[in-house]
Amino acid sequence: MSSGPQEHGPQEHAPAHPAPPHPAPPRPAPPRPRTPEPDGVAADRERATAARLASVLPAPTSVRPAPGERYQLTADTAVRTGGGPAADTVGNYLAELLRPATGYPLPVSALDGDTPPPDTITLLLEPTANPDEAQAGRPAGTRSDEEGYRLDVTGDGVVVRARTRAGLLHGVQTLRQLLPVEVESDEVRPGPWLVPGGQIVDAPRFAYRGAMLDVARHFFGVPDVLRLVDQLARYKLNHLHLHLTDDQGWRIAIDSWPKLAEIGGATEVDGGAGGHYTQDDYRTIVAYAQDRGVTVVPEIDLPGHTNAALSAYGELAPDGIAPPPYTGTEVGFSYVAVHSERTYDFVDDVLGELAALTPGAYLHVGGDEAYKVNPEDYNTVMSRVQRIAAGKGKTVVGWHQLAPVEHLPGRVLQYWGTAAADEKVSEAVARGARVIMSPGNRTYLDMKYDDATPLGLDWAGLIEVRTAYDWDPGSSLDGVPEEAVLGIEAPLWTETIRTVAEVEYMTFPRLVAVAELGWSTEAARDWESFRLRLAAHAPRWDLAGIAYHPSPEVPWPSTAAGHPTVPAPRRELAPADTPTTGIPIGDAPTVTSQPGTP
Repeated sequence: MSSGPQEHGPQEHAPAHPAPPHPAPPRPAPPRPRTPEPDGVAADRERATAARLASVLPAPTSVRPAPGERYQLTADTAVRTGGGPAADTVGNYLAELLRPATGYPLPVSALDGDTPPPDTITLLLEPTANPDEAQAGRPAGTRSDEEGYRLDVTGDGVVVRARTRAGLLHGVQTLRQLLPVEVESDEVRPGPWLVPGGQIVDAPRFAYRGAMLDVARHFFGVPDVLRLVDQLARYKLNHLHLHLTDDQGWRIAIDSWPKLAEIGGATEVDGGAGGHYTQDDYRTIVAYAQDRGVTVVPEIDLPGHTNAALSAYGELAPDGIAPPPYTGTEVGFSYVAVHSERTYDFVDDVLGELAALTPGAYLHVGGDEAYKVNPEDYNTVMSRVQRIAAGKGKTVVGWHQLAPVEHLPGRVLQYWGTAAADEKVSEAVARGARVIMSPGNRTYLDMKYDDATPLGLDWAGLIEVRTAYDWDPGSSLDGVPEEAVLGIEAPLWTETIRTVAEVEYMTFPRLVAVAELGWSTEAARDWESFRLRLAAHAPRWDLAGIAYHPSPEVPWPSTAAGHPTVPAPRRELAPADTPTTGIPIGDAPTVTSQPGTP
């Protein structure tokens, strides 16, 4: 789907293949003798350690501090796992997170017996790990049982218990936040590595918590996507939606239709080189995400947003003629031949190959901004597309314009409107549809923060951090009760975004607001608390090299670097109705700033 009137610039590309995701651990540093700290320094350190228990993002369900209690990681600390291979993989992931900064070996092995030994971090998969308290305040149908965890810290060690691997991963991310800021360094730091004592019991409010990256307008290489996956996992977001196709580019290789990537993938907004993922590239992304508890949701946008496909295969066009590549930012002008059986051969082949590559439950079929397709034809083509996707064993997801089309069991609509009511969506919900909330005026990461923001658009409004945070996904759309809300997703459209630093600048800190909306109960959320906790994470982002917007709404620490590479003001792009290449100006559609429905 698109974000309304759109613009862009050329992309800087990363290498086609990432570095190995599991580098060898660094050589452990020898234990260092320590001199006693002055009383004032020690007291300050104790206060800072205790404060980390209250600064966890997203806000946990329950936090019980144990004043005066703490655990210190040392060169002798080991990681122990219980519950089988799934727990072992999480143990290895935790050790890989902690080794660079601590320099400690942190050996990982299975727990011998039922009781964790002293001086260990123990990760346990247990069928009854989550107390009932983790479910409190959550509607029926959430995945609390699957993703909840309990974390206990005493002077002897740390124990994380969960029912599933996903829960253990979330507990590990919380433990990461309880350690000093320096844990984010990729170089050995001196420590001490103190974890505040206490207990956290936690579970998510909504099953689906995610972000979307538009790699069609501007292409982003595999390492860039893996970096985003790590950032999602850091704040317990569990879905990455990849917008793989649009008018400007086709980004996934399809063996049965090779020109889709070869021709359709060879450009992008403003005429850059574009690019595409080979099927091995895509497998790399999916596997890396799975390791971190993130499910990839691929999108093939139909029946509109298809100029890249039509330029590769003219037989799919309504007139049978391949249009030239398009590098502008307009929307709504392209569509496939609705009444041609060749179109449905194409859809079947593409969705079939993509489904085979995607272990996750969802296939996103787009469905938005098909302005030149009349309602009857729209229903015809999208009904068939839905059935094809479902026939591949996947749950259908589509933008909310899909609402009037026939209902299929489990179908999910992604709401990107800005209104508080949508009759067609509420009618679809009454027939059994579920909804992912992505309102453009709250969650769209490509919207400017303020009038001075050098990147982004403003058709849905300006979205500062409080605007992104101060609403409730479970009650914001009339006729859609909380039990029908599958979750929340923050899309980032890349009409004006071309580098990783620009992705991060538009993503942080608003993505963390979305993460808390998706994870924490309404009762646990509070703007004043959130802005303080958010500020406390800035030094972590600085050490990790994460670019971010230093919002004036947040009391950042004086040592915060703000944005390491603030984007320079962009040159003026071509007017939205003036394609850079391809379709003549007179043929470009007029699209209002408030996108409509088919």
